[in-house]
Amino acid sequence: MRQPRQLFLPPINIDRRSSSPIHRQICRQIEQAIRSGRVDGGRLPSSRVLARLLGVSRNTVLTAYDELAAAGLIEGRRGAAMIVRGPRASGVPDLHRLLRDAQYPARTTPICDPDGNVILLNS
Repeated sequence: MRQPRQLFLPPINIDRRSSSPIHRQICRQIEQAIRSGRVDGGRLPSSRVLARLLGVSRNTVLTAYDELAAAGLIEGRRGAAMIVRGPRASGVPDLHRLLRDAQYPARTTPICDPDGNVILLNS
């Protein structure tokens, strides 16, 4: 039987007087915890729970989570928790996952790498 992932929540300090937006503060602190290796394969609290804990709007947390997902540090699915993936080794986005998650467009043109290898072909 598969073990459930541990809930991960690093200490997050919000400075409301800072010129940095709150979503960037949240994103930066979670990113630092992930990149430092303090977490491996955990899951983050839902956006509603984290917003309630921090006393911010849910949209603020969703924006922070979107930035972390765009950086490849977390991954979420509809109706599931945000899973910590950790930093990508190359810094190059995973095109398969990026296009699959975007669900756009339904039909795609093959994308080829510099050597002519097909990276993606949806029909």
